Amino acid sequence: MARKINKKEINFRYNLITIFTYIVGVILIVQLFNLQIVNGAKYRQESNTRLTRESTLEAARGDILDRSGNILVTSSQKFNLELYKSKIDTETLNNSILKIVNVLEKYEVSYTDSFPISINPFQFTISDDNLKKWKKNNEIDENATAEEAFYVFKNKYKISNQDVSEIRKIIAIRYAISIEGYSSTKSLTIAKDIPREAIAEFSENSDNYPGINISVQPVRLYKEGTLASHILGYAAKISDDEYKNLKDDYDQNDLIGKTGIESLFEKYLKGKKGTKQIDMAVDGTTTAEVVEDEAVAGSNVILTIDSKLQKIAEEALKDNIEKIKNGGFGKVYDAKGGSCVVMNVKTGEVLAMASYPDYNPQSFANGISSEEWKSYNENTSYPLLNKCIQSAYEPGSIFKMVTAIAGLESGNISLTERINDTGVYKKYGTDWKCWYYTDYHTGHGYLNVIGAIQKSCNFFFYETADRMGIDTLDKYAKYFGLGTKTGIELPGEVSGNLASKEYVKSINESWNPGDTINAAIGQGYNKFTPLQMAKYISMVANGGNKVDVSIVKSIQNADGTEVSKDEINKFVSEKLGISKDNESEDITLNSEYVNAVKEGMRSVTSGEAGTAYARFKNFNISVGGKTGSAEAGKDANGKDIVNAWFAAFAPYEDPEIAVVVMVENGGHGNYTAEAVRNVMAEYFGMNTQNVTEDMQAKSYTESIR
Repeated sequence: MARKINKKEINFRYNLITIFTYIVGVILIVQLFNLQIVNGAKYRQESNTRLTRESTLEAARGDILDRSGNILVTSSQKFNLELYKSKIDTETLNNSILKIVNVLEKYEVSYTDSFPISINPFQFTISDDNLKKWKKNNEIDENATAEEAFYVFKNKYKISNQDVSEIRKIIAIRYAISIEGYSSTKSLTIAKDIPREAIAEFSENSDNYPGINISVQPVRLYKEGTLASHILGYAAKISDDEYKNLKDDYDQNDLIGKTGIESLFEKYLKGKKGTKQIDMAVDGTTTAEVVEDEAVAGSNVILTIDSKLQKIAEEALKDNIEKIKNGGFGKVYDAKGGSCVVMNVKTGEVLAMASYPDYNPQSFANGISSEEWKSYNENTSYPLLNKCIQSAYEPGSIFKMVTAIAGLESGNISLTERINDTGVYKKYGTDWKCWYYTDYHTGHGYLNVIGAIQKSCNFFFYETADRMGIDTLDKYAKYFGLGTKTGIELPGEVSGNLASKEYVKSINESWNPGDTINAAIGQGYNKFTPLQMAKYISMVANGGNKVDVSIVKSIQNADGTEVSKDEINKFVSEKLGISKDNESEDITLNSEYVNAVKEGMRSVTSGEAGTAYARFKNFNISVGGKTGSAEAGKDANGKDIVNAWFAAFAPYEDPEIAVVVMVENGGHGNYTAEAVRNVMAEYFGMNTQNVTEDMQAKSYTESIR
């Protein structure tokens, strides 16, 4: 049962509450008196003499390095001069502006100047459009001249100077202030990329320049020019559309990766900005700076490529294309461009990847000119395209090793069987000719699988594929990764096409027996990227084992820790949408069959009847290789377009690298063998002058396949 409270107790509680309320009120009144009366003048003085603003500390973007630690891409610093509004009178502001401009001119630094009236010792000039605009806005009199308009602005800004050139300097900045605005927290950028000497002068005499601030802006620097441009990609100022989606993490002037490694690994390279608090007196001078959050530099991305080998690969590819265009191999072909991939056959690491023509990523980082952009965009050789991963081509005869292995593994041919090449394979109502018949009107005669690879006999592979059918050929081509993205850590990779019933169904066509004949020699529906071909050659070289293609070796954080490989793989898979469901079934290849195919490839470079013997006969390293010349339609003049391939591995006894070179409309595969040879000479540390003797000797035919 609840206890009753008597009247006396109620009165006691009421009086207690009243006393407590009175005491609290007295305390508040005393405190308010202290703030407003006793210390009011002091606090008002502090409020009127101090401004506080927050400033961003930029984070250095992470570097991109090659496998040996050589820096390919880094960040330097650019210093900009900013002006904040301060509580100074107009005359002090004008005098300060003049001093600032004089320092900038002393060091030949351009500054913001959009004031449309120009002066010289004899006349004032301005465009009619600006005069009309000012008159329309009633800023100047209807009949004012350029000179009269100039002095309108002098009076408007209360400039007391009499020297016309000095007046013009002050007006330039005051005009920019009126157009763009500024405040104690929002700055006006007066000049960009000022030298350290000017910074020192501003810093040493900061009292003479109230309101100025030197901001640090990271600048992307591509140290090796165009080297590896298609791998590295480029970073540039964030676009308006990008900023709308990312404004929580980026400012409007930030750099962001656009292509290549710069784009895919933006999350790691970006870094984290910091903040600092700056206290300023009302006259604009800084009184204190306190770092609230330190900036954290972006992570470094270490690539698998070797920059020295990359340089040689790019030079060898370019020289090879120019030589073909100039008829250096006996015939002239309008070679447009090409690609080169060098891969570690045991690990799948890409040691070099060249696409020609290339471009200069520094141009984009600095803000590319319209003229340079036009030159890239209108170039029909597509310099901005990474042809190693973004273009797929008919592989031609370098596909024949797949047909050979599939035929051997399926039991449709044997190591000892010899097929008689009569020159023309007559089947399904069509005469399928061997290249040798086209040139010499006869066949190769009886060949086993090794001889068929050495002489690149079409007839042999027609028969092999016809026996086993497309499904078996397709199974082994998939195992070698053909027609499937490799999963390399670069954006934009295409999968190409693998000739198959599945593919023709996807394009609403039907499979015909003749399509199998075409597929056997790497023609028809087959189209693969040069990187896929390098992976496939690596697997042949290493005995048929799968490799995981990679161009990123590691990622190192600013604190010295390293991102785990599992995290990198997961991140890349999510960014690129790579699914494990697309992987081919595991197949254990018979080593005897793989070795026979490799022996055929060695005979291509070492046997006198080999299609690349002329390029390698004096080479000091044993090489397994294969030429390929793939028909790719006709040009605008009706001439055949023939893409030239050479794929190889070395050393033959214990393979380390695979090299694949493809030249668009390069004519013949043995032409591109020269570029492969030069890349290998660099990799193995050979003196190229010793291995180039007699390399220009003409092969037994210029029409080899």
